[in-house]
Amino acid sequence: MSSQKLFSAFFLQLILAILVFGVANVQCLKHDFYKKTCPAAEYIVRKTTAQYISKAPTLAAPLLRMHFHDCFVRGCDGSVLLNSTKKNQAEKDAIPNLSLRGYHVIDAVKTAVEKKCPGVVSCTDILALVARDAVSMINGPYWKVPTGRRDGKVSIALEALTNLPPFFANITQLKSMFGSKGLSVKDLVVLSGGHTIGTSHCSSFTNRLYNFTGKGDADPSLDPNYAIHLKKKCRAGDVKTLVEMDPGSFKTFDEDYYTLVAKRRGLFESDAALLNDAQTRKYVKVQAVSHGRTFGKDFAASMVKMGKIGVLTGKAGEIRKYCAFVNK
Repeated sequence: MSSQKLFSAFFLQLILAILVFGVANVQCLKHDFYKKTCPAAEYIVRKTTAQYISKAPTLAAPLLRMHFHDCFVRGCDGSVLLNSTKKNQAEKDAIPNLSLRGYHVIDAVKTAVEKKCPGVVSCTDILALVARDAVSMINGPYWKVPTGRRDGKVSIALEALTNLPPFFANITQLKSMFGSKGLSVKDLVVLSGGHTIGTSHCSSFTNRLYNFTGKGDADPSLDPNYAIHLKKKCRAGDVKTLVEMDPGSFKTFDEDYYTLVAKRRGLFESDAALLNDAQTRKYVKVQAVSHGRTFGKDFAASMVKMGKIGVLTGKAGEIRKYCAFVNK
């Protein structure tokens, strides 16, 4: 057998081993994973989360985004929660994550759970549960979260830059990035609906208003009347002002996002990109016309699927004592 054939055979076996390992890890996740080891875990998570969301419902959006950003880098392993060290810049200090908020909520939940069940519940499971609970508390869907994830020990800022879909991504890039995580085109358009809550800094989209092609023009895919409206809020070079992603209901999880995108009023280029593919465009229009008839159910299903990306289970990883630090 030639060396080329030997290499090809080895490479195929390696890929197969990786796939089998990944499937095995996913199968280790299950509902009520902590039923025997910490039966009150999910109650404690929900109760503590409610204490914060009831006072500051705008925290739901960054907590949801935090879970998304965690899963897209190294899988759902809590790596986004780790602090940087003198020798390493962690994910949370990467440019795409600088606007994340709500770490104090995760820490408060972890403290409450540790008090009841020390060393049992992982930070990444807590993040997945908090994201679910926060969304359900602002009129969003509720879904059962399979648990049993363990915490990773590595967090690298550069990996956040290369794995997180940027706000300026086109539809080809989005489909590729979601596909690389095992997510479908439907998952892409469904999870984009998370932009129904939250705010964004002007700097994430002002290029669409003032200098889209380098000629001082606006993005032609953006409704010109909406562009005028946004210009009143954001001047060129503005890096401080926050704008609602779903004007009028940015604190409530609903289907209005799709109505906005259908009218070419999505805030980011990545939102507008959903109209450039037959499958994503169809979903946007169906949800806009039907007032989100299936959106809640679809979002719940895609969140469960996303929550299984690259998980660590069994003896892999660890159960951190403090979510911002690996165990000593």
